[in-house]
Amino acid sequence: MTLKEFKEHFFKRLSPLYPAQELESFFRILMETYLGLSSIDVHLNPDKKIKLKKLDHLLAALERLVHFEPLQYILGQTEFYGLHFTLNPNVLIPRPETEELVEWILKDTDAGAHFNILDIGTGSGCIAVSLAKYLPLASVAALDVSEDALTLSAHNAELNNAEVHFLQQNILETKALQKSYDIIVSNPPYVRNLEKTEIEVNVLDYEPHLALFVEDHDALIFYRKIAELAKGALSPKGRLYVEINQYLAEETQVLFKEFGFNEVELRNDFAGKPRMIKASL
Repeated sequence: MTLKEFKEHFFKRLSPLYPAQELESFFRILMETYLGLSSIDVHLNPDKKIKLKKLDHLLAALERLVHFEPLQYILGQTEFYGLHFTLNPNVLIPRPETEELVEWILKDTDAGAHFNILDIGTGSGCIAVSLAKYLPLASVAALDVSEDALTLSAHNAELNNAEVHFLQQNILETKALQKSYDIIVSNPPYVRNLEKTEIEVNVLDYEPHLALFVEDHDALIFYRKIAELAKGALSPKGRLYVEINQYLAEETQVLFKEFGFNEVELRNDFAGKPRMIKASL
């Protein structure tokens, strides 16, 4: 099969399922990943034959896309804040909104100073590894309840030559943090079950529900626990950063204020949705 023939087959199969712009992105990434070809290479060499082994990989990826499996899981990798991360279905796929949270922390933090940082619910390790990479003097720790997630996050730290101390811990069962931290950050589960109708099938069917959903009657359970622990563990000028549910922005702000956080700043993401909070005592 030639590049032109595969491209025609690819778009014919997937055009009824995905927007055109997303398909163009999928095709470009597959060409780069499996064949090492840029969009210009494909355009200039439409009659180039695809080797059978490579073609098998491309056709297998195509079939997985037909079933709405996320491309990041198919490839087993993604980019986050300029770094390369290995991925699998044990962890959430890092989002651009979370990159904005990391950006906020980095802009607030002197890269030439020493800081103790804790990432709660690290998942793939994208937040902790990025902070360790771009704040080289910081001491970064990260915890998660999932052993599988910690195995992957440790791999990602090694992959990016970042030093992170990983802990397996259930935050909801933790009575107190054992150290003092200058920065605590978390992107905890916050999607209510009632919001599942808004979730795309590729997320709902493939990403880990443990890291996504909370019960409708207690949607702020993780924020309540994080606020409690942070209150006892933040240094005098310490800061807490969290990603939040856009529909519960006001309620989350009120929660932190009730726990004694005097400065609670809400920030919108690139789409204009209230998505993150910085709080300090």
